[in-house]
Amino acid sequence: MTTDAQPTARRLPVTDLSLVVLIGTSGSGKSTFARRHFKPTEVVSSDFCRGLVADDENDQSASADAFDVLHYIVGKRLAAGRLTVVDATNVQPEARKQLIALAREHHVLPIAIVLDVPAEVCAERNRTRPDRQLPKHVIPRQQRELRRSLRGLEREGFRKVHVLHGVAAVESAEIVPEKRYNDLRHLTGPFDIVGDIHGCRAELETLLVRLGWTLTRDAEGRPVDAVHPEGRTAVFVGDLVDRGPDTPGVLRLVMGMVEAGHAICVPGNHENKLGRWMDGRKVTVAYGLQESIDQLAAEPEEFRARVREFMRGLVSHYLLDGGALVVCHAGLPEKYHGRNSGRVRSHALYGDTTGETDEYGLPVRYPWAEEYRGKALVVYGHTPVPTASFVNNTICLDTGCVFGGSMTALRYPEREVVSVPAEREWYAPVRPMHTDAPGAREGRPLDLGDVAGRRIVETAHHGRVSIREENAAAALEVMSRFALDPRLLAYLPPTMAPSATSRRDGYLEHPEEAFHAYRHDGVRQVVCEEKHMGSRAVVLVARDGSALDKRFGLSGPGAIWTRTGRAFLNDEELTAAVLDRVRAAAERAGLFEELATGWLLLDAELMPWSLKAAELLRRQYAAVGAAAGAALPEVLAALEQAGGRGLDVAELTARQRQRAADAEAFTEAYRRYCWPTEGLSGIRLAPFQVLAAEGANLAVQPHDRHLAWIDRMVAADDPAAPILRHTGRLLVDTEDEASVAAGIAWWEELTAAGGEGMVVKPLASLARGQNGQVIQPGVKVRGREYLRIIYGPDYTQYLDQLRQRFLGHKRSLALREYALGLEALDRLAGNEPLWRVHEPVFAVLALESEPVDPRL
Repeated sequence: MTTDAQPTARRLPVTDLSLVVLIGTSGSGKSTFARRHFKPTEVVSSDFCRGLVADDENDQSASADAFDVLHYIVGKRLAAGRLTVVDATNVQPEARKQLIALAREHHVLPIAIVLDVPAEVCAERNRTRPDRQLPKHVIPRQQRELRRSLRGLEREGFRKVHVLHGVAAVESAEIVPEKRYNDLRHLTGPFDIVGDIHGCRAELETLLVRLGWTLTRDAEGRPVDAVHPEGRTAVFVGDLVDRGPDTPGVLRLVMGMVEAGHAICVPGNHENKLGRWMDGRKVTVAYGLQESIDQLAAEPEEFRARVREFMRGLVSHYLLDGGALVVCHAGLPEKYHGRNSGRVRSHALYGDTTGETDEYGLPVRYPWAEEYRGKALVVYGHTPVPTASFVNNTICLDTGCVFGGSMTALRYPEREVVSVPAEREWYAPVRPMHTDAPGAREGRPLDLGDVAGRRIVETAHHGRVSIREENAAAALEVMSRFALDPRLLAYLPPTMAPSATSRRDGYLEHPEEAFHAYRHDGVRQVVCEEKHMGSRAVVLVARDGSALDKRFGLSGPGAIWTRTGRAFLNDEELTAAVLDRVRAAAERAGLFEELATGWLLLDAELMPWSLKAAELLRRQYAAVGAAAGAALPEVLAALEQAGGRGLDVAELTARQRQRAADAEAFTEAYRRYCWPTEGLSGIRLAPFQVLAAEGANLAVQPHDRHLAWIDRMVAADDPAAPILRHTGRLLVDTEDEASVAAGIAWWEELTAAGGEGMVVKPLASLARGQNGQVIQPGVKVRGREYLRIIYGPDYTQYLDQLRQRFLGHKRSLALREYALGLEALDRLAGNEPLWRVHEPVFAVLALESEPVDPRL
């Protein structure tokens, strides 16, 4: 407790995340003090809450409801991690008890600031307030209650108590913000995070050297510090001591690194227990503690005193890298990050258990990581696992070195796991080296809460993307009933906007608008790619049967799916046959080896269109063609007879002949997309982009590199019965008139030969405009005859009306879906948990429910 009589009285330390409780009689100046030292949003006043529920801040009959509101607001602020100040008299223990309970519930420090102002001053201030006239007995009673409270505030649970005696002390006080001990968010790394050591000094030395550290030794050759030439910082997750052969050697090295500023360390449960034993407290000597006791007994008292001081100063967990990284010993749910309480420290040291014991008599750990959904990466140890692997943005680095396993470190932010084997089994484990902590599998990978309701998805290239609740519900219906196993759905392709509407006579779309738009955005080099006459397909192909197991948790050849995540082919044998051909071509082309991967994710077109859309063709397009073919000849015959009788039907006959020609052109157009297939015979796959490989988002690579990879695959396909199809392309310089003219001529040649059209893309793939914003990743320019399928047989007669189409929403949708797709691939490459990858993938499907003209 500090008072104004002490030199530090005017400086009041207040932790940045805490509950500050102002205590003082009416008229002591609490509201004025709060306004002077805290933000208006940080202060929750009982008077204000009384006004909320009664329209009168002085209506004492509303106090019960007012304090219900106050406690609710305080709880919400603390849950959100906000400093909160309670402006009320708080002179009664019952009032303070509820606030301390709120602080404990949300694991923040309760701090009391007492304004001990003379009763006569308070009375005078109340007399000068026309809106508040208190009975004479109120202030003396509050003063008595305050006096009785002063000595017991710390016993009630306040971690800090500041008492200001008198008006001068109140007016001269200064609030000094303090960071929490666990708040090291200003340290951004890079870090080398080391798992449990347990006295294995030799392995620790080997691991540090493997990580690039240079050891410093004392005169006796013992390591006492280590420095990394690239300025990296080591982080130790605890359990430095017990069981192993050289606990003092480990402590000497780690303490030296911490003291030199080259490392930070959190305590493990073994440090906690050893520290209590060294402080003379009663503990049960078990689980390797005796080894540490015996080894430290041979060290000088000066060293043991240094160890005691080191252990007393360890903080339960740390927030690092702006809060993106949390390091602790036994793991920590998101609600505990950055908080301070006995419960938080206990969980950080020991974790949580189910209350059961296993066949070895050891507690069964609660699998908190399987339910973790936090944004911060949590790195921990405590429970040995055979190998370190990421589970829901967490990773356990205890790989049982002392039990004969290995010692493991995580390089951050690279997310690279580095291990060295144990020199021997130093301590026999109570149970075999298996894990009850999460391993390579995510126990409950997806949850309804991950996707339901209105959501906002953060993307690196387009900021926040909002998903409406009704769109999420529609996507959930599709995903849950029709989609593939979500573990495989690492990507859904975005929709694509058409080029700006052409004003050329007879055209609705033309390449010159696409070239002009990219030139306007500062994109000089574009690639024009042939638009194939099929359906969009995403292909995940495995190099062998087990290649997908590590990342996707499934074995097999891979999968092929549609834009809505459904299996493209309902025939599993046919799917496997197609994948086998793709795999063989990629193998012969050397792509697996070049990209150092066991799988590839491809964006492609699968043909013919009738392979997937046969029912659509029959019901929609063939029906239109058949109806026109049946009706129009009879109409023309009747008109010709009428003309033969001298009736003036020449104009009407010409119009109907044009309609017949349009209908014939319409039928011819959609028939180009249909041909018979039997097994693999007739199937064609045209890959045009290699989206991802192990640890790499390749979608941001230039398009000419993608097409070169694809060309090698096509060339390596079976020449006797090829199924892979080449994608024609042409590079265009948007600032060169001759190059633009060549691009237009190429499009005209493609479409004249019956092709669908082309897609124009920035050659550099991910392109930004002059304002720094991501621009359209590609625009489609469809041919005149193909557009008959979309807009109807006689659409050319209504071009003036069709030119009024609005492209803004479609363009916005294309950009948002593109950014979400890149985000999914980034998370996939970053080895993030399935639910994190699935979040933007699901969002793409949800955006497909937004109302937009389907013809665009």
